[in-house]
Amino acid sequence: MAPSTTCVASQLRQLIYYNIDNNLLSNALFYAERLVAYDHRNAESQYLVSLCHFRLGDNASAYESSKSAGSRGVNLGCAYIFAQASLALERFKDGITALEKSKALWGGKNSFGKHTASSRQPLPDAAAILCLLGKLYHGYDNMHKAISCFEEALKLNPFMWDAFTNLCETGTKINVPNIFKMNPEMEAALRVGPQEPSDSQSRDQSLPKSEHDRSRPGARPASVSDVADPFNNVPSRAYGGGLFGTLGISQKLNESNPSLTNLPAAGGGGIGPEAMETPTGPSASIDVSAVQNRRDPGMSSYAGEAPPAPVRKTRTIPGLGMDFSMDAPKMSRAVSTKRAQRQPEPIEESAATQALRSNNLAPPAGERKRTVSGQVVPRQTSEDPGAPQRRSVRLFNQIRPTSTKSSSNVPNIGPAPGRELKKARPPISKIMRPSSSTSTVGRQVSGNRKPVEDSMDVDQKETHSRSWIGTVTNIPSQKSSEPELSRQEEAVRFLLELFKKFGSGYFALSRFQCSEALQIYGSLPRTQQETPWVLAQMGRAFYEQAAYAEAEKYYKRIRHVAPTRFEDMEIYSTILWHLKRETDLAFLAHELIDATWQSPQAWCALGNSWSLARDHESALRCFKRATQLNPKFAYAFTLQGHEHVANEEYDKALVSYRAGMAADKRHYNAWYGVGRVYEKLGSYDKAINHFKTASNINPTNAVLICCIGTVLEKQKLPRPALAYFTKATELAPRSALTRFKKARTLMAINELQYALEELTILKNLAPDEAMVHFLLGQLYKKLKQRGDAVHHFTVALNLDPKASQQIKEAIELLEEDEEEETSMMG
Repeated sequence: MAPSTTCVASQLRQLIYYNIDNNLLSNALFYAERLVAYDHRNAESQYLVSLCHFRLGDNASAYESSKSAGSRGVNLGCAYIFAQASLALERFKDGITALEKSKALWGGKNSFGKHTASSRQPLPDAAAILCLLGKLYHGYDNMHKAISCFEEALKLNPFMWDAFTNLCETGTKINVPNIFKMNPEMEAALRVGPQEPSDSQSRDQSLPKSEHDRSRPGARPASVSDVADPFNNVPSRAYGGGLFGTLGISQKLNESNPSLTNLPAAGGGGIGPEAMETPTGPSASIDVSAVQNRRDPGMSSYAGEAPPAPVRKTRTIPGLGMDFSMDAPKMSRAVSTKRAQRQPEPIEESAATQALRSNNLAPPAGERKRTVSGQVVPRQTSEDPGAPQRRSVRLFNQIRPTSTKSSSNVPNIGPAPGRELKKARPPISKIMRPSSSTSTVGRQVSGNRKPVEDSMDVDQKETHSRSWIGTVTNIPSQKSSEPELSRQEEAVRFLLELFKKFGSGYFALSRFQCSEALQIYGSLPRTQQETPWVLAQMGRAFYEQAAYAEAEKYYKRIRHVAPTRFEDMEIYSTILWHLKRETDLAFLAHELIDATWQSPQAWCALGNSWSLARDHESALRCFKRATQLNPKFAYAFTLQGHEHVANEEYDKALVSYRAGMAADKRHYNAWYGVGRVYEKLGSYDKAINHFKTASNINPTNAVLICCIGTVLEKQKLPRPALAYFTKATELAPRSALTRFKKARTLMAINELQYALEELTILKNLAPDEAMVHFLLGQLYKKLKQRGDAVHHFTVALNLDPKASQQIKEAIELLEEDEEEETSMMG
C-alpha cells in the first residue's frame, strides 16, 4: 500500500528544515527539489526550494522559484523570498508589488519575543517586511515611501537596527529617544511570549511523560482531543484552561446527561492530566505512550502511570451500549455544581501530601480507602443486601440487564453531615475498565475488581498520587511567572537604553557631528567599546575630523581584536595614505588581499598603497576591481576619480565621481571631487554648487567650506570668501590651511592687525612651514617693520630652498622700497 501524499510531504519538509537548521544548505536544496517534484502544487514547496537557493546566494534561482506564488502574493514565504531576491537583482518594482499584494498575510503580525533557542517563527512579521519594503522603495528612488516604511518598522519593533541605520543614511532628522522605548505591542508580547528552555527544563523534570511531550515545541498533545468527541460537538481547545479549564464542559455534560454525573469528565475539551481529579487509588488509566503510538479510534488517553495489568484497547462509552439520548431523572445538577465548587480543595490536600512525602511522612499502609466523595469505605467484604440503590444505578441496571456484578454498595454523593471537606482524600478520576461488562458508574475504588488489576497496596496508590502531584504543584508557576515577567521587562528596558546610546551615536555620526558621537560612544560600557563595530565608529569620527593620528589608534586596535575583519579597512588605508605610512599601508594591503581578496575593501587598500607610491595606473586597476566586486561601493569610485585627477584626466574623473554619486547620493566625497574638477577647469559656478551640496551633506567638514571660500577668492570676492574661511576656522581651529587662507584674505582687504593675529597663531601651529614665514614677512613689510620682515623671509628661505628665487625677489623688493623711501625723505 502506497503511503499518503501528506505523510511523504511532511517527512520531506522535516528533512529540509533539519538541514537548514544545521546549515547543510546543499542537502536542504536536494530535498527541497524532491518535495517540489512530489508536491509541486503546494506553495510551501516552492517557498522551501526558493529559500534554499537564496541562502546559497543564488538570487536568480530564488527569484524564479518563488515567482509563481510570490509575485501574486498568495504565499507569505514565497513573497518574502521573491522580494529579497528582487532587491539583490535590483528589480525593485517586482519586490514592492509582491509585498504589497501579500499585505493581508503580514499586516499586523508581530513575532517579537517568539524566537528562542527552542522555538522559531519561520515566516517574517510586519516589522521585518516593512524594513525590506523600505529598502526596495529606497532602491526604487521613492524616498518618501522608504522613510515611511522604516519608521513603521521601528514603531512595531525598535530593535529593527537595519531599519534604523537605513533611516539615518537617508539623512532624515530623527528623534532617537522616541524610537528606542517600550511600546504596548512589546509589553503584550512579553506577557504571552515563550520562555527560554532553561526555565522549563527544571519544570519538565517533575512532569509526567505526556506533560513533557506536550511542553515541547511542535509536540502533538496526547489527549482526548485527538479522537472524535462523542459527547460534545463544540470544537475543542486543547489545554486552554489549565487545571480547571474543562469544568464548564463537564457541567454542560452533566446537565444534559444527569446520569453521567459520576463519569469522568472526558469531554472534548482536550483534557490533560491537569484537568483530571487527583486519584487516591488504582484506576484503569491508560498508558499515554501506548495511546500515542496506536491512536486507535475511540480511545481515551489520560496521562498517568499504567496499572500492572497489560494495556488493553478501551472502548468509548457509546461502545458499551448506553443510550444517553433517553430521558433520565434530573437528579445531579446541584451535585455537579457542588463538585465544581469543591474541586480546588483536593489541590491543597495534594500539596500538603507532597510536603509530607518529602519529609518521609507517608500515611501508614493500613489507611482505609475512600470513595469518590471522600468518605471512608466501611471495613466489610460483603455488600449489604438491604441497602437501597441509587436511582442512577437502577436506571443503569435497566439499561444493562446482563450485568453480572452487583453495584449496590455505591455510596451517596456528597459528604456526610458534619464532615470537613478539607480532610477528604482527593476524589478519583474513574475510567472504565476495558474488559469489564459491568459499568463502573458510582463504584467504589476498593471492592469489585479482578485481583490482577485492583488489588494494589498503599505504595502503589502513593505512586499514583505522587505522579499527579507533580502536575498539581505546577499551578503556582503562574504566580511565580509574575516576577519572571518583571525581570524580562527590566532586561528589555535595559537593552533599549543601551541601544539608545548606540542609536544616538550612529545618528550623530551620520550627521557628521563627530564630537557628539565620540562623547556618546565614550559613555558606553568598556566591554562594548572594545567591540570592533564601536572601535570602527570612533575611528571614523576622528577620521572625519581629519585627526588621522588619533583615528589610526582605533583601527590598529581593530586589527588586534578582529584581524580577519575587512569592513572599514578602506578608511584605515586612507588614514595611512594621509599619514604617508607607505610601509604600514603596503603591509595592510598585503594582509587584506591574502585574507579576503574578494572584498572591495582589500582592493581599495591595495590601490591606496600604489597611489602613495605614485603608481597611478596600478592604483586605477585596483580601484576598478573594487567597483567590479561591488558596483554600489561609492568610495571606490571616488578614489578612482582622485587618481584620474592626479593624471589630469578630468573627463574620466568626472565619470568616476558621478558613478559614486549614483551609488550613494549622500557620498559627499564624490560631490567634492566633481567640484574640484570644475575648479581646475575654471567653471567656478559649477564648482561652488557641488561644494555647497557636499557641505550640506557634511556641514561640519572645514575642508569643504574652505573650498567654497577658495573659489570665491578666485572670483575676486574676498569678503564673502572671508566669511567661509572664518567659519572653517571655527570648525577646525587647529587646521593650518584654513587659517592660512583666512590670514591671506585679511591681508587682501587690509585688515592687517587681524591678519597678524591669525599668522601668529599659525606660526605656533606650523613653525616649520615656509609659506607661513613668507606671509609673515610680507605682512611686516606692509606694517613698515623691515627687520621683522627680513627675519621671516630668511627663515622661509632656510626652510624651503626650492623657493629661494621667489623669496630673494621679495627681499630685493623690500630693499628697493626702502631706498625709494630714503630718496623721498632726502
